Amino acid sequence: MNHDLPCPRGPKRRLAIALLAQAALSSLSGLAAAQPATATPALNWPLKPVRLVVGYSAGGATDLIARQVGVRLSEQLGQPVTIDNRTGANSNVGAEAVSHAPPDGYTLYVYTIANTINASLYPRLGYDPVKDFEPIGLIASIPNVLVVNPDLPIKSVDDYQRYARENKDGITFASSGSGSTIHLSGEIFKMRSRLNLLHVPYRGSAPAISDLIGGQVQSMFDNMPSALPHIKAGRLRAIAITSAQRSVLLPEVPTLAESGYPGFEVQSWFGLAAPTGTPAPVLERLNQALNKALAQPELRQRLQEMAATPLPGTAAQMRQTIASDIKRWREVVKASGAKAD
Repeated sequence: MNHDLPCPRGPKRRLAIALLAQAALSSLSGLAAAQPATATPALNWPLKPVRLVVGYSAGGATDLIARQVGVRLSEQLGQPVTIDNRTGANSNVGAEAVSHAPPDGYTLYVYTIANTINASLYPRLGYDPVKDFEPIGLIASIPNVLVVNPDLPIKSVDDYQRYARENKDGITFASSGSGSTIHLSGEIFKMRSRLNLLHVPYRGSAPAISDLIGGQVQSMFDNMPSALPHIKAGRLRAIAITSAQRSVLLPEVPTLAESGYPGFEVQSWFGLAAPTGTPAPVLERLNQALNKALAQPELRQRLQEMAATPLPGTAAQMRQTIASDIKRWREVVKASGAKAD
Protein backbone atom coordinates (compact mmCIF):
# COMPACT_ATOMS: atom_id res chain seq x y z
CA MET A 1 0.00 0.00 0.00
CA ASN A 2 1.40 3.34 -1.02
CA HIS A 3 1.33 5.92 1.84
CA ASP A 4 3.04 8.74 -0.15
CA LEU A 5 0.99 11.92 -0.48
CA PRO A 6 0.10 12.90 -3.99
CA CYS A 7 2.33 15.67 -5.33
CA PRO A 8 0.40 18.72 -6.54
CA ARG A 9 1.08 19.81 -10.09
CA GLY A 10 1.14 23.15 -11.94
CA PRO A 11 0.47 26.41 -10.01
CA LYS A 12 -0.58 24.48 -6.93
CA ARG A 13 2.79 22.65 -6.94
CA ARG A 14 4.77 25.89 -7.17
CA LEU A 15 2.75 27.43 -4.33
CA ALA A 16 3.33 24.40 -2.13
CA ILE A 17 7.11 24.52 -2.75
CA ALA A 18 7.20 28.23 -1.92
CA LEU A 19 5.27 27.71 1.31
CA LEU A 20 7.56 24.84 2.30
CA ALA A 21 10.66 26.95 1.60
CA GLN A 22 9.31 29.86 3.64
CA ALA A 23 8.52 27.54 6.53
CA ALA A 24 12.03 26.08 6.40
CA LEU A 25 13.65 29.53 6.47
CA SER A 26 11.49 30.61 9.39
CA SER A 27 12.47 27.47 11.26
CA LEU A 28 16.17 28.05 10.67
CA SER A 29 15.91 31.71 11.69
CA GLY A 30 14.15 30.77 14.91
CA LEU A 31 16.76 28.12 15.65
CA ALA A 32 19.58 30.64 15.16
CA ALA A 33 17.86 33.15 17.43
CA ALA A 34 17.46 30.51 20.11
CA GLN A 35 21.19 29.65 20.12
CA PRO A 36 23.38 31.46 22.71
CA ALA A 37 25.84 34.06 21.37
CA THR A 38 29.10 32.38 20.51
CA ALA A 39 32.43 33.66 21.86
CA THR A 40 34.68 35.84 19.71
CA PRO A 41 37.00 33.62 17.68
CA ALA A 42 40.48 33.23 19.17
CA LEU A 43 42.80 36.13 18.27
CA ASN A 44 45.09 35.01 15.48
CA TRP A 45 48.01 37.09 16.76
CA PRO A 46 50.99 37.09 16.94
CA LEU A 47 52.09 35.17 13.86
CA LYS A 48 55.69 36.44 13.83
CA PRO A 49 58.32 37.90 16.21
CA VAL A 50 57.46 41.05 18.18
CA ARG A 51 59.98 43.90 18.27
CA LEU A 52 60.43 45.80 21.53
CA VAL A 53 62.08 49.20 20.99
CA VAL A 54 64.20 50.61 23.82
CA GLY A 55 65.16 54.27 23.58
CA TYR A 56 68.48 53.80 25.38
CA SER A 57 71.70 51.90 24.87
CA ALA A 58 72.27 48.33 26.03
CA GLY A 59 73.27 47.99 29.68
CA GLY A 60 71.13 50.81 31.11
CA ALA A 61 68.18 50.26 33.44
CA THR A 62 65.56 50.50 30.68
CA ASP A 63 67.42 47.95 28.59
CA LEU A 64 68.01 45.58 31.51
CA ILE A 65 64.35 45.59 32.52
CA ALA A 66 63.15 45.29 28.91
CA ARG A 67 65.28 42.19 28.34
CA GLN A 68 63.96 40.50 31.47
CA VAL A 69 60.36 41.28 30.54
CA GLY A 70 60.93 40.38 26.89
CA VAL A 71 61.90 36.81 27.75
CA ARG A 72 58.71 36.27 29.76
CA LEU A 73 56.52 38.01 27.18
CA SER A 74 57.92 35.65 24.56
CA GLU A 75 56.82 32.69 26.67
CA GLN A 76 53.32 34.14 27.03
CA LEU A 77 52.89 35.09 23.35
CA GLY A 78 54.52 32.04 21.80
CA GLN A 79 56.73 34.18 19.56
CA PRO A 80 60.24 35.63 20.00
CA VAL A 81 60.40 39.15 21.47
CA THR A 82 63.50 40.94 20.18
CA ILE A 83 65.05 44.05 21.75
CA ASP A 84 65.87 46.94 19.42
CA ASN A 85 67.98 49.71 21.01
CA ARG A 86 67.23 53.02 19.25
CA THR A 87 69.30 55.60 21.14
CA GLY A 88 69.32 59.37 20.99
CA ALA A 89 67.67 62.54 22.36
CA ASN A 90 66.70 60.92 25.67
CA SER A 91 64.71 58.15 23.97
CA ASN A 92 62.96 60.51 21.53
CA VAL A 93 64.57 58.74 18.56
CA GLY A 94 63.10 55.40 19.59
CA ALA A 95 59.73 56.88 20.54
CA GLU A 96 59.38 58.65 17.19
CA ALA A 97 60.26 55.47 15.29
CA VAL A 98 57.57 53.49 17.09
CA SER A 99 54.96 56.25 16.75
CA HIS A 100 55.29 55.94 12.95
CA ALA A 101 55.39 52.12 12.89
CA PRO A 102 52.44 50.07 11.57
CA PRO A 103 49.82 49.72 14.35
CA ASP A 104 49.71 45.93 14.15
CA GLY A 105 51.16 44.97 17.52
CA TYR A 106 54.48 43.79 16.13
CA THR A 107 56.39 46.96 17.11
CA LEU A 108 56.14 48.02 20.75
CA TYR A 109 57.87 50.68 22.83
CA VAL A 110 59.26 50.71 26.36
CA TYR A 111 57.59 53.96 27.39
CA THR A 112 59.28 55.62 30.36
CA ILE A 113 58.87 58.58 32.66
CA ALA A 114 61.38 60.37 30.40
CA ASN A 115 58.74 60.63 27.69
CA THR A 116 56.51 62.60 30.06
CA ILE A 117 59.43 64.92 30.84
CA ASN A 118 60.30 65.36 27.16
CA ALA A 119 56.78 66.69 26.54
CA SER A 120 57.81 70.00 28.12
CA LEU A 121 61.62 69.89 27.98
CA TYR A 122 61.90 69.70 24.18
CA PRO A 123 60.33 72.58 22.22
CA ARG A 124 59.63 70.30 19.25
CA LEU A 125 59.14 66.55 19.14
CA GLY A 126 58.60 64.30 16.13
CA TYR A 127 55.76 62.58 18.00
CA ASP A 128 53.04 63.33 20.54
CA PRO A 129 53.71 61.51 23.86
CA VAL A 130 49.95 61.14 24.46
CA LYS A 131 48.18 61.00 21.10
CA ASP A 132 50.67 58.74 19.28
CA PHE A 133 50.70 55.85 21.77
CA GLU A 134 48.28 53.30 23.17
CA PRO A 135 49.28 52.39 26.76
CA ILE A 136 49.44 48.65 27.42
CA GLY A 137 50.50 48.60 31.07
CA LEU A 138 53.16 49.64 33.56
CA ILE A 139 56.12 47.33 34.19
CA ALA A 140 58.01 48.60 37.25
CA SER A 141 59.37 51.61 39.13
CA ILE A 142 62.88 52.23 40.46
CA PRO A 143 64.73 54.86 42.52
CA ASN A 144 67.80 56.77 41.41
CA VAL A 145 71.02 56.80 43.39
CA LEU A 146 73.61 59.59 43.61
CA VAL A 147 76.98 58.00 42.86
CA VAL A 148 80.46 59.47 42.57
CA ASN A 149 83.84 58.32 41.36
CA PRO A 150 85.43 56.60 44.39
CA ASP A 151 88.71 58.49 43.87
CA LEU A 152 86.97 61.69 44.96
CA PRO A 153 87.03 62.68 48.67
CA ILE A 154 83.23 62.37 48.83
CA LYS A 155 81.46 59.93 51.15
CA SER A 156 78.27 61.83 51.96
CA VAL A 157 75.96 64.54 50.66
CA ASP A 158 77.72 67.01 52.96
CA ASP A 159 81.05 66.06 51.36
CA TYR A 160 79.50 66.45 47.91
CA GLN A 161 78.26 69.96 48.71
CA ARG A 162 81.61 70.95 50.24
CA TYR A 163 83.53 69.65 47.21
CA ALA A 164 81.27 71.55 44.80
CA ARG A 165 81.68 74.80 46.73
CA GLU A 166 85.45 74.52 47.10
CA ASN A 167 86.08 73.90 43.39
CA LYS A 168 85.75 76.97 41.18
CA ASP A 169 84.35 74.84 38.36
CA GLY A 170 81.84 73.17 40.66
CA ILE A 171 81.10 69.51 39.97
CA THR A 172 79.89 67.62 36.90
CA PHE A 173 76.95 65.22 36.85
CA ALA A 174 76.36 62.85 33.95
CA SER A 175 73.02 61.59 32.68
CA SER A 176 71.60 59.14 30.16
CA GLY A 177 70.26 62.12 28.20
CA SER A 178 68.51 65.44 28.67
CA GLY A 179 65.08 64.92 30.14
CA SER A 180 65.71 61.62 31.90
CA THR A 181 64.98 61.40 35.62
CA ILE A 182 68.74 60.97 35.93
CA HIS A 183 69.05 64.49 34.50
CA LEU A 184 66.06 66.01 36.33
CA SER A 185 67.12 64.55 39.69
CA GLY A 186 70.32 66.54 39.28
CA GLU A 187 68.44 69.66 38.23
CA ILE A 188 66.12 69.46 41.26
CA PHE A 189 69.14 68.96 43.53
CA LYS A 190 70.94 71.88 41.84
CA MET A 191 67.89 74.12 42.30
CA ARG A 192 67.49 73.25 45.98
CA SER A 193 71.19 73.19 46.91
CA ARG A 194 72.20 76.24 44.82
CA LEU A 195 75.43 74.44 43.95
CA ASN A 196 77.42 74.93 40.75
CA LEU A 197 76.54 71.65 38.96
CA LEU A 198 77.33 71.09 35.29
CA HIS A 199 75.13 68.63 33.39
CA VAL A 200 76.89 66.29 30.93
CA PRO A 201 74.36 64.30 28.83
CA TYR A 202 75.16 60.94 27.18
CA ARG A 203 73.32 58.62 24.79
CA GLY A 204 72.30 56.22 27.53
CA SER A 205 73.26 55.26 31.06
CA ALA A 206 75.96 52.72 30.16
CA PRO A 207 78.35 55.15 28.39
CA ALA A 208 77.77 57.73 31.14
CA ILE A 209 78.74 55.21 33.83
CA SER A 210 81.77 54.17 31.80
CA ASP A 211 83.05 57.76 31.80
CA LEU A 212 82.16 58.18 35.48
CA ILE A 213 84.24 55.14 36.38
CA GLY A 214 87.02 56.44 34.14
CA GLY A 215 87.02 59.86 35.82
CA GLN A 216 85.84 61.91 32.83
CA VAL A 217 82.82 63.03 34.89
CA GLN A 218 82.45 63.17 38.65
CA SER A 219 78.93 62.18 39.66
CA MET A 220 75.55 60.89 38.45
CA PHE A 221 71.99 60.34 39.71
CA ASP A 222 71.78 56.97 38.00
CA ASN A 223 68.92 54.47 37.92
CA MET A 224 69.73 51.89 40.60
CA PRO A 225 69.61 48.75 38.37
CA SER A 226 72.49 49.95 36.19
CA ALA A 227 74.49 51.48 39.06
CA LEU A 228 74.11 48.65 41.59
CA PRO A 229 76.67 46.18 40.14
CA HIS A 230 79.31 48.93 40.03
CA ILE A 231 78.50 50.01 43.60
CA LYS A 232 78.81 46.43 44.84
CA ALA A 233 82.13 46.03 42.99
CA GLY A 234 83.54 49.28 44.43
CA ARG A 235 83.81 51.01 41.05
CA LEU A 236 81.29 53.65 42.18
CA ARG A 237 80.44 55.06 45.59
CA ALA A 238 76.78 55.61 46.51
CA ILE A 239 76.08 58.57 48.79
CA ALA A 240 72.28 59.02 48.63
CA ILE A 241 69.11 57.53 47.16
CA THR A 242 66.15 59.45 45.68
CA SER A 243 63.34 57.27 47.08
CA ALA A 244 61.32 58.17 50.17
CA GLN A 245 62.77 55.19 52.09
CA ARG A 246 66.13 53.47 52.04
CA SER A 247 66.58 50.48 49.77
CA VAL A 248 66.99 47.00 51.27
CA LEU A 249 69.70 46.47 48.64
CA LEU A 250 71.71 49.45 49.97
CA PRO A 251 70.54 49.80 53.57
CA GLU A 252 73.58 51.86 54.58
CA VAL A 253 72.90 54.55 51.95
CA PRO A 254 70.68 57.39 53.25
CA THR A 255 67.89 59.05 51.30
CA LEU A 256 68.29 62.62 50.09
CA ALA A 257 65.36 63.47 52.35
CA GLU A 258 67.48 62.26 55.30
CA SER A 259 70.48 64.19 54.00
CA GLY A 260 69.04 67.67 54.34
CA TYR A 261 66.47 67.72 51.52
CA PRO A 262 63.08 66.87 53.03
CA GLY A 263 60.44 65.79 50.54
CA PHE A 264 63.01 64.97 47.84
CA GLU A 265 61.65 61.94 45.98
CA VAL A 266 62.11 60.81 42.38
CA GLN A 267 61.07 57.38 41.10
CA SER A 268 61.58 56.32 37.51
CA TRP A 269 58.98 54.04 35.90
CA PHE A 270 58.70 51.91 32.79
CA GLY A 271 55.71 50.75 30.79
CA LEU A 272 54.73 49.10 27.53
CA ALA A 273 53.02 51.01 24.71
CA ALA A 274 51.99 50.48 21.08
CA PRO A 275 51.37 52.89 18.19
CA THR A 276 47.95 54.51 18.21
CA GLY A 277 45.51 52.53 16.09
CA THR A 278 46.67 49.13 17.29
CA PRO A 279 43.56 46.89 17.47
CA ALA A 280 41.93 46.66 20.89
CA PRO A 281 42.05 42.82 21.00
CA VAL A 282 45.82 42.94 20.44
CA LEU A 283 46.25 45.54 23.20
CA GLU A 284 44.17 43.41 25.56
CA ARG A 285 46.20 40.31 24.74
CA LEU A 286 49.42 42.21 25.40
CA ASN A 287 48.16 43.56 28.73
CA GLN A 288 47.18 40.05 29.82
CA ALA A 289 50.57 38.66 28.72
CA LEU A 290 52.44 41.46 30.53
CA ASN A 291 50.52 40.98 33.78
CA LYS A 292 51.00 37.21 33.65
CA ALA A 293 54.72 37.77 33.10
CA LEU A 294 54.93 40.18 36.05
CA ALA A 295 53.15 37.63 38.24
CA GLN A 296 55.86 35.03 37.71
CA PRO A 297 58.01 34.62 40.85
CA GLU A 298 61.22 34.38 38.80
CA LEU A 299 60.65 37.74 37.10
CA ARG A 300 59.49 39.43 40.30
CA GLN A 301 62.62 38.24 42.09
CA ARG A 302 64.86 39.39 39.23
CA LEU A 303 63.23 42.82 39.22
CA GLN A 304 63.53 43.13 42.98
CA GLU A 305 67.23 42.24 42.74
CA MET A 306 67.54 45.32 40.52
CA ALA A 307 65.63 47.46 43.08
CA ALA A 308 62.63 47.54 40.76
CA THR A 309 59.07 47.26 42.10
CA PRO A 310 56.69 45.42 39.70
CA LEU A 311 53.60 47.45 38.73
CA PRO A 312 51.02 45.12 37.14
CA GLY A 313 47.74 46.79 36.21
CA THR A 314 45.56 48.18 33.45
CA ALA A 315 46.14 50.36 30.43
CA ALA A 316 43.93 53.01 32.05
CA GLN A 317 46.24 53.19 35.07
CA MET A 318 49.24 53.76 32.82
CA ARG A 319 47.33 56.45 30.90
CA GLN A 320 46.58 58.23 34.17
CA THR A 321 50.24 58.01 35.24
CA ILE A 322 51.34 59.57 31.94
CA ALA A 323 48.88 62.47 32.29
CA SER A 324 49.80 63.25 35.91
CA ASP A 325 53.55 63.06 35.27
CA ILE A 326 53.39 65.35 32.23
CA LYS A 327 51.80 67.96 34.53
CA ARG A 328 54.30 67.36 37.35
CA TRP A 329 57.43 67.54 35.21
CA ARG A 330 56.21 70.57 33.27
CA GLU A 331 56.26 72.44 36.59
CA VAL A 332 59.71 71.09 37.50
CA VAL A 333 61.22 71.97 34.10
CA LYS A 334 59.84 75.50 34.33
CA ALA A 335 60.98 76.04 37.93
CA SER A 336 64.48 74.58 37.43
CA GLY A 337 65.13 76.17 34.04
CA ALA A 338 66.30 72.80 32.71
CA LYS A 339 66.99 72.68 29.00
CA ALA A 340 67.59 69.96 26.41
CA ASP A 341 71.36 70.00 25.86
